[in-house]
Amino acid sequence: MADGLPPGYRFYPTEEELICFYLRNKLDGSRGDIERVIPVVDVYSVDPLQLSEIHERLCGGGGGEGEPWFYFCARQEREARGGRPSRTTPSGYWKAAGTPGVVYSADRRPIGLRKTMVFYRGRAPSGTKTKWKMNEYRAFQHEHDGAGAPTATGGPHAAAPLRSEFSLCRLYTKSGTLRQFDRRPVAAAAGGAAGDIPGPSTAATASPDDDYALSKSVKHEILDKK
Repeated sequence: MADGLPPGYRFYPTEEELICFYLRNKLDGSRGDIERVIPVVDVYSVDPLQLSEIHERLCGGGGGEGEPWFYFCARQEREARGGRPSRTTPSGYWKAAGTPGVVYSADRRPIGLRKTMVFYRGRAPSGTKTKWKMNEYRAFQHEHDGAGAPTATGGPHAAAPLRSEFSLCRLYTKSGTLRQFDRRPVAAAAGGAAGDIPGPSTAATASPDDDYALSKSVKHEILDKK
Protein backbone atom coordinates (compact mmCIF):
# COMPACT_ATOMS: atom_id res chain seq x y z
CA MET A 1 0.00 0.00 0.00
CA ALA A 2 1.38 3.41 -0.96
CA ASP A 3 2.42 5.55 1.99
CA GLY A 4 -0.54 7.37 3.49
CA LEU A 5 -3.32 5.56 1.59
CA PRO A 6 -5.59 3.69 4.03
CA PRO A 7 -6.96 0.17 3.57
CA GLY A 8 -10.24 0.12 1.67
CA TYR A 9 -9.42 3.28 -0.27
CA ARG A 10 -11.50 3.58 -3.44
CA PHE A 11 -11.02 6.26 -6.09
CA TYR A 12 -14.18 7.20 -8.01
CA PRO A 13 -13.89 10.70 -9.52
CA THR A 14 -16.41 12.09 -11.99
CA GLU A 15 -15.34 13.16 -15.47
CA GLU A 16 -15.43 16.81 -14.44
CA GLU A 17 -13.17 16.06 -11.47
CA LEU A 18 -10.77 14.14 -13.70
CA ILE A 19 -10.39 17.03 -16.14
CA CYS A 20 -10.85 20.16 -14.00
CA PHE A 21 -9.00 19.01 -10.88
CA TYR A 22 -6.58 16.20 -11.66
CA LEU A 23 -5.65 16.81 -15.30
CA ARG A 24 -5.51 20.60 -15.08
CA ASN A 25 -3.41 20.49 -11.92
CA LYS A 26 -1.04 18.07 -13.64
CA LEU A 27 -0.83 20.26 -16.75
CA ASP A 28 -0.16 23.35 -14.63
CA GLY A 29 2.28 21.55 -12.32
CA SER A 30 0.44 22.94 -9.32
CA ARG A 31 -0.10 19.74 -7.26
CA GLY A 32 2.61 17.11 -7.28
CA ASP A 33 0.72 15.05 -4.71
CA ILE A 34 -1.88 13.92 -7.25
CA GLU A 35 0.62 11.37 -8.57
CA ARG A 36 0.04 9.47 -5.34
CA VAL A 37 -3.27 8.32 -6.82
CA ILE A 38 -2.70 8.83 -10.58
CA PRO A 39 0.82 7.81 -11.71
CA VAL A 40 2.56 8.92 -14.91
CA VAL A 41 2.85 5.92 -17.26
CA ASP A 42 3.29 5.46 -21.02
CA VAL A 43 0.01 3.56 -21.27
CA TYR A 44 0.27 2.94 -25.02
CA SER A 45 3.55 1.03 -24.86
CA VAL A 46 2.53 -1.44 -22.13
CA ASP A 47 0.04 -4.31 -22.17
CA PRO A 48 -3.11 -3.68 -20.07
CA LEU A 49 -2.37 -6.39 -17.52
CA GLN A 50 1.07 -4.88 -16.93
CA LEU A 51 -0.54 -1.46 -16.50
CA SER A 52 -2.59 -2.73 -13.58
CA GLU A 53 0.56 -4.23 -12.02
CA ILE A 54 2.44 -0.94 -12.49
CA HIS A 55 -0.37 0.94 -10.76
CA GLU A 56 -0.24 -1.49 -7.84
CA ARG A 57 3.51 -0.97 -7.52
CA LEU A 58 3.42 2.84 -7.77
CA CYS A 59 0.23 3.62 -5.87
CA GLY A 60 -0.44 0.50 -3.84
CA GLY A 61 -3.80 -0.30 -5.39
CA GLY A 62 -6.41 1.13 -7.70
CA GLY A 63 -8.52 -1.11 -9.84
CA GLY A 64 -9.45 -4.72 -9.55
CA GLU A 65 -12.00 -6.99 -11.13
CA GLY A 66 -14.51 -4.57 -12.61
CA GLU A 67 -12.75 -1.53 -11.09
CA PRO A 68 -10.92 1.29 -12.96
CA TRP A 69 -7.27 2.37 -12.94
CA PHE A 70 -6.18 5.93 -13.76
CA TYR A 71 -2.95 7.19 -15.36
CA PHE A 72 -1.40 10.37 -16.68
CA CYS A 73 0.20 9.83 -20.07
CA ALA A 74 2.80 12.24 -21.48
CA ARG A 75 2.55 13.28 -25.11
CA GLN A 76 4.71 11.14 -27.39
CA GLU A 77 7.56 12.80 -29.26
CA ARG A 78 6.15 11.81 -32.64
CA GLU A 79 2.81 13.37 -31.70
CA ALA A 80 4.57 16.58 -30.62
CA ARG A 81 6.06 16.76 -34.14
CA GLY A 82 2.60 16.52 -35.69
CA GLY A 83 2.47 12.76 -36.26
CA ARG A 84 0.01 10.15 -35.03
CA PRO A 85 0.69 8.58 -31.64
CA SER A 86 1.77 4.93 -31.55
CA ARG A 87 -0.70 2.68 -29.75
CA THR A 88 1.10 -0.63 -30.28
CA THR A 89 2.13 -2.75 -27.29
CA PRO A 90 4.25 -5.93 -27.16
CA SER A 91 1.18 -8.16 -27.52
CA GLY A 92 -1.40 -6.02 -29.31
CA TYR A 93 -2.74 -2.55 -30.01
CA TRP A 94 -5.33 0.01 -28.94
CA LYS A 95 -8.02 0.93 -31.46
CA ALA A 96 -10.32 3.94 -31.22
CA ALA A 97 -14.02 3.15 -30.85
CA GLY A 98 -16.56 5.71 -32.04
CA THR A 99 -16.20 9.48 -32.20
CA PRO A 100 -14.55 11.61 -29.47
CA GLY A 101 -17.16 13.12 -27.15
CA VAL A 102 -17.25 16.50 -25.46
CA VAL A 103 -17.16 16.50 -21.64
CA TYR A 104 -19.20 19.19 -19.88
CA SER A 105 -18.99 20.85 -16.48
CA ALA A 106 -21.85 21.25 -14.03
CA ASP A 107 -22.74 24.61 -15.57
CA ARG A 108 -22.69 23.13 -19.09
CA ARG A 109 -19.29 24.48 -20.16
CA PRO A 110 -17.34 22.20 -22.51
CA ILE A 111 -14.14 21.35 -20.60
CA GLY A 112 -12.47 18.64 -22.66
CA LEU A 113 -12.73 15.65 -24.96
CA ARG A 114 -13.13 11.94 -24.23
CA LYS A 115 -11.89 9.27 -26.62
CA THR A 116 -12.73 5.59 -26.03
CA MET A 117 -10.38 2.80 -27.10
CA VAL A 118 -10.48 -1.00 -27.08
CA PHE A 119 -7.46 -3.28 -26.78
CA TYR A 120 -6.92 -5.95 -29.46
CA ARG A 121 -4.48 -8.83 -29.02
CA GLY A 122 -2.34 -9.58 -32.08
CA ARG A 123 -1.42 -7.35 -35.00
CA ALA A 124 -3.63 -4.90 -36.85
CA PRO A 125 -5.93 -5.22 -38.61
CA SER A 126 -6.62 -8.85 -37.68
CA GLY A 127 -6.27 -8.68 -33.90
CA THR A 128 -8.71 -10.24 -31.45
CA LYS A 129 -10.87 -7.89 -29.41
CA THR A 130 -10.36 -8.18 -25.64
CA LYS A 131 -12.28 -7.07 -22.53
CA TRP A 132 -9.85 -4.17 -21.92
CA LYS A 133 -11.11 -0.65 -22.62
CA MET A 134 -9.77 2.83 -21.98
CA ASN A 135 -11.10 6.39 -21.90
CA GLU A 136 -8.54 9.07 -22.81
CA TYR A 137 -9.31 12.60 -21.56
CA ARG A 138 -7.79 15.83 -22.83
CA ALA A 139 -8.51 19.30 -21.53
CA PHE A 140 -9.27 22.33 -23.68
CA GLN A 141 -6.39 24.80 -23.68
CA HIS A 142 -8.64 27.20 -21.81
CA GLU A 143 -11.96 26.19 -20.33
CA HIS A 144 -13.72 28.85 -22.40
CA ASP A 145 -12.20 27.53 -25.65
CA GLY A 146 -14.94 24.92 -25.87
CA ALA A 147 -17.67 27.55 -26.02
CA GLY A 148 -18.50 26.62 -29.60
CA ALA A 149 -18.70 22.91 -28.89
CA PRO A 150 -21.84 20.95 -29.75
CA THR A 151 -24.53 20.01 -27.27
CA ALA A 152 -24.32 16.71 -25.41
CA THR A 153 -26.75 15.13 -27.85
CA GLY A 154 -24.25 14.86 -30.69
CA GLY A 155 -22.47 16.61 -33.54
CA PRO A 156 -18.75 16.79 -34.37
CA HIS A 157 -16.30 17.45 -31.57
CA ALA A 158 -15.13 20.98 -30.86
CA ALA A 159 -12.33 22.45 -32.96
CA ALA A 160 -10.95 24.28 -29.92
CA PRO A 161 -7.25 23.71 -29.15
CA LEU A 162 -6.41 21.06 -26.57
CA ARG A 163 -3.70 20.87 -23.90
CA SER A 164 -1.62 17.96 -25.13
CA GLU A 165 1.35 17.79 -22.75
CA PHE A 166 -0.52 15.15 -20.78
CA SER A 167 -3.72 13.18 -21.18
CA LEU A 168 -5.54 11.32 -18.41
CA CYS A 169 -6.49 7.71 -19.11
CA ARG A 170 -9.03 5.51 -17.35
CA LEU A 171 -8.35 1.79 -17.84
CA TYR A 172 -11.01 -0.80 -17.06
CA THR A 173 -12.28 -4.22 -18.08
CA LYS A 174 -15.60 -4.80 -19.73
CA SER A 175 -17.41 -7.25 -17.47
CA GLY A 176 -20.74 -7.83 -15.83
CA THR A 177 -19.38 -6.46 -12.55
CA LEU A 178 -18.09 -3.14 -13.88
CA ARG A 179 -19.39 -0.24 -11.85
CA GLN A 180 -21.26 2.31 -13.89
CA PHE A 181 -18.88 5.22 -14.53
CA ASP A 182 -20.36 8.56 -13.57
CA ARG A 183 -20.35 11.05 -16.43
CA ARG A 184 -22.37 13.56 -14.42
CA PRO A 185 -20.69 16.86 -13.54
CA VAL A 186 -19.43 17.37 -9.99
CA ALA A 187 -22.43 19.27 -8.64
CA ALA A 188 -24.95 16.82 -10.07
CA ALA A 189 -23.09 13.81 -8.68
CA ALA A 190 -22.37 15.32 -5.30
CA GLY A 191 -25.54 17.30 -4.78
CA GLY A 192 -23.27 20.18 -3.79
CA ALA A 193 -21.14 22.99 -5.13
CA ALA A 194 -19.03 22.34 -8.22
CA GLY A 195 -16.05 23.99 -6.53
CA ASP A 196 -15.76 21.35 -3.81
CA ILE A 197 -12.53 19.39 -3.86
CA PRO A 198 -13.32 15.93 -5.28
CA GLY A 199 -12.88 12.87 -3.13
CA PRO A 200 -12.51 9.09 -3.05
CA SER A 201 -15.31 6.77 -2.18
CA THR A 202 -15.61 4.59 0.86
CA ALA A 203 -16.18 0.87 0.47
CA ALA A 204 -19.91 0.35 0.22
CA THR A 205 -22.47 -1.90 -1.39
CA ALA A 206 -24.78 -0.02 -3.73
CA SER A 207 -26.51 -0.22 -7.05
CA PRO A 208 -24.70 1.32 -10.07
CA ASP A 209 -26.99 4.35 -9.87
CA ASP A 210 -25.94 4.97 -6.25
CA ASP A 211 -22.19 4.34 -6.54
CA TYR A 212 -21.08 7.86 -7.28
CA ALA A 213 -23.57 9.56 -5.01
CA LEU A 214 -21.97 7.58 -2.19
CA SER A 215 -18.46 8.35 -3.41
CA LYS A 216 -18.91 12.07 -2.77
CA SER A 217 -19.16 11.57 0.99
CA VAL A 218 -15.39 11.72 1.58
CA LYS A 219 -13.21 14.68 0.56
CA HIS A 220 -9.57 14.56 -0.49
CA GLU A 221 -8.10 14.39 2.98
CA ILE A 222 -5.48 11.96 1.71
CA LEU A 223 -3.97 14.59 -0.58
CA ASP A 224 -4.49 17.49 1.80
CA LYS A 225 -2.76 15.72 4.70
CA LYS A 226 0.43 14.93 2.84
